[in-house]
Amino acid sequence: MPNPFKNIINVKRSELPLALLMFSYFFLVITSFWILKPIKKWLFIGFYDQQGFDLFNWHLSASQAELLAKVLNMLVALLAVTVFTLLARRFRREQLTFIFSLFFISSYIFYALILDQPSHLVVWSFYLFGDLFSTLMVATFFSFLNDSVVPSAAKRLYGLIGLGGVLGGVFGASFVSIRIKQAMEAAGAGEAISFIYWMWICLGIALLIMAIAYAAGLVVRRNPPEIPKKPAVTIKKSGGNAALEGARLVFQSRYLLAIVGIVGLYEIVSTVVDFQFTSTIAHYLDGAAIGQQFSLMFTITNWVSLFVQLFLTSYIMTRFGLTIALLVLPLAAAFGSMAFMAVPVLWVGSFLNTADNGFAYSINQSAKETLYTPTSRDEKYKAKAFIDMFVQRFAKAIAVGISLLVTTLFTDFSSIRWLSLFTLCVALLWIMAVRYAGRKFREMESSA
Repeated sequence: MPNPFKNIINVKRSELPLALLMFSYFFLVITSFWILKPIKKWLFIGFYDQQGFDLFNWHLSASQAELLAKVLNMLVALLAVTVFTLLARRFRREQLTFIFSLFFISSYIFYALILDQPSHLVVWSFYLFGDLFSTLMVATFFSFLNDSVVPSAAKRLYGLIGLGGVLGGVFGASFVSIRIKQAMEAAGAGEAISFIYWMWICLGIALLIMAIAYAAGLVVRRNPPEIPKKPAVTIKKSGGNAALEGARLVFQSRYLLAIVGIVGLYEIVSTVVDFQFTSTIAHYLDGAAIGQQFSLMFTITNWVSLFVQLFLTSYIMTRFGLTIALLVLPLAAAFGSMAFMAVPVLWVGSFLNTADNGFAYSINQSAKETLYTPTSRDEKYKAKAFIDMFVQRFAKAIAVGISLLVTTLFTDFSSIRWLSLFTLCVALLWIMAVRYAGRKFREMESSA
């Protein structure tokens, strides 16, 4: 019988050591991400669910306050892209992993000491910290990967490597869901909820990531990838303002601008959809039920993501091409938005998260990262850092402004549904950017 997993494990024997190491690396990064994400969201929404948040004379609900936290994430991302660019001038691959892992290890120790007694400052800083982890560690991982794989191998390898991330999401979200349920039961019995446990787990994972990155670096040095013959942009020199270096690369290339469109428009849609998702749960549920619903939906979403990555990602990328793979997410988001606009109830709103992240962290992640493989090394590190850190957060800020405007003018929950009209319009622009980037990728791949 034919092997049903051929598209996942169809790699050359010489490529297998790197593929398995990067699979494990990505698994651990995303496991940590899905441990931190529900905790930071639970801590933040739970802290402000009853009392709300007062900004001068402006009273905000918990979900509105979270939108402001996402705006602050843009400022944190600007600092992150500056630091990343400065370090990328001197360090590469596993060296960057070591630097950022040590930073997060020290942060885990710090939060282990203060997280069980949350204050306004602790809640806000931990929310920003959780987002900073995904910003830096995912960007560091993919810069390492894209600098180690040639375009011809990416379509085959990224399915397997991306599966590591999806499995990390399933494991991390499921593990957290079980533990949160136990914590809720303990809270119902009058016991305090402790977050210290999670920080030590994340610290141990960070140490494993460093070890795997070291081994992967050795493999790449023994068999370095070929440099693309025709990169999208030729860089004459590095230097200047580190915060703007990646931006200069982006604005020199229509191809990179198309990637900006894909990333930015997705983030706008995703932020609005996440606001609708959070608002729906906060509207229909209270107290402990909020954390349980978040954990349940994150678990369901990651199982959907696993199915997509296992059976669809590599098959679609190798059989139908990158353009079709990149179209799956905007079409799924559009369908979910239409459903919520028609029926804005708890479970339809909850499954907005699945329509988004079920495809974002599987087929869309693998396809989007493949777009960088024919680019130059400077683009892989500096331009990509600018796109993944600053552009991504700037797009979130735009979506935050729109969401706050609508919910300030229309305070009842029923008005949230009409944000879906906006996301449908953005999805059309997103599809146009995908078509252009897919066509340019085929041209660059054939000329490499």
